[in-house]
Amino acid sequence: MKRLFDIIASGLGLIVLSPIFLILAIWIKLDSKGPVFYRQVRVGRYNKDFRIFKFRSMRVGSDKGSLVTIGGHDPRITRSGYIIRKFKFDELPQLINVFVGDMSLVGPRPEVRHYVDYWTPEQMHVLDVRPGITDPASIKFRNENELMEKAEDPEKYYIEVIMQEKIKLYLKYVEKHSFFYDIALIFKTFWVIVSER
Repeated sequence: MKRLFDIIASGLGLIVLSPIFLILAIWIKLDSKGPVFYRQVRVGRYNKDFRIFKFRSMRVGSDKGSLVTIGGHDPRITRSGYIIRKFKFDELPQLINVFVGDMSLVGPRPEVRHYVDYWTPEQMHVLDVRPGITDPASIKFRNENELMEKAEDPEKYYIEVIMQEKIKLYLKYVEKHSFFYDIALIFKTFWVIVSER
């Protein structure tokens, strides 16, 4: 049921949102040099790598430095990127990942291999389910960049504090997830995005 819902919902989402995709694509191309999409390797279900789709919000080559984004004024972010990130539009292309089966609408956010290498064998159970666009950790840490901005060593703070808290929430999700719980999380995510903008 979960997979069928993902296929139908992501397929409809891609069709309905196609005009917005076109507008964002044109804006990104006019704003800075580089591709419309940013495709980064993430770790998916059963510890298999896949490439995630996102609208590019940073300058080309920015990912060759730090993997974490610091604060709301990271100089690597483009002008269009600030708005795209603020309203979470950069995440919309992940509907493609959901449609093809790399991801689910709801599930633990997929991490890059660099950080997964820090996980313990117990924490690796996060990878027993498909990663998702939203989950309880995404809602709790929706202002993650602002937390990172205050840290003396953002990379260390992410690994030792934020990531550990996220994994606890991921594991709880893996243990209790259900179709109706997923639906509730989708509505909660929409509410949080709309109410805080």
